Amino acid sequence: MSGHSKWNNIKRKKEKTDGAKAKVFTKIGREISVAVRTGGPNPASNSKLADLIAKAKRMSVPNDNIQRIIKKAEGGVAVMVETLTDNRNRTAADLRHYFDKNGGNLGAMGCVAFLFNQKGVIDISLEDKDADEAMMDALDAGAEDFDAGEDAAEITTDPENYSAVVKAMEEKGYEILSDDLAMVPMTTTRLTDPDQLKLMGKLLDALEDNDDVQNVWHSLENEEDLPE
Repeated sequence: MSGHSKWNNIKRKKEKTDGAKAKVFTKIGREISVAVRTGGPNPASNSKLADLIAKAKRMSVPNDNIQRIIKKAEGGVAVMVETLTDNRNRTAADLRHYFDKNGGNLGAMGCVAFLFNQKGVIDISLEDKDADEAMMDALDAGAEDFDAGEDAAEITTDPENYSAVVKAMEEKGYEILSDDLAMVPMTTTRLTDPDQLKLMGKLLDALEDNDDVQNVWHSLENEEDLPE
């Protein structure tokens, strides 16, 4: 019996060690993904990434795994979904189906939140308005950023200044096309593969058609290239 107990104890210790290693590998993988998204995939120009790769190798993470994490982080588009539901299991199952069907995967709640910052986003009409003057008016009102197109502009603010900027622009005679607090990605990803763009478009359409989905934010840079 003592021998049987001895080998069971060894097995349990090994399982515990393997579980601890898996948690450590998951943590270092997450840190590498963040480093790639914030500083790029090249360790020669991204010192944080270089340090994490060295740390991962010291922890015996296989090089193939490291490269796979970097590649996934480099090409992935983060999607953040806000829902309102009376049946959490149903909604989670629906979302998981949408992501799986369209080449993605549904992570745990809040798993991509660190890639976004909450901002006030205000769209104004530039019809009969000077874009440079509108930019100065927005910045004077406390805006953080201003991006002008041909007929409209997008103003970005800190959440604290959001209402004040909306009020100031209205008082100056600008037409507010839309305004809301939104989750703005810290970095964006451009997709060039037609198949990936097609899948991304189908995913966003499916999310938009779901009654439980309130808002969808993503880090796709070239949304204009999504197929109709």
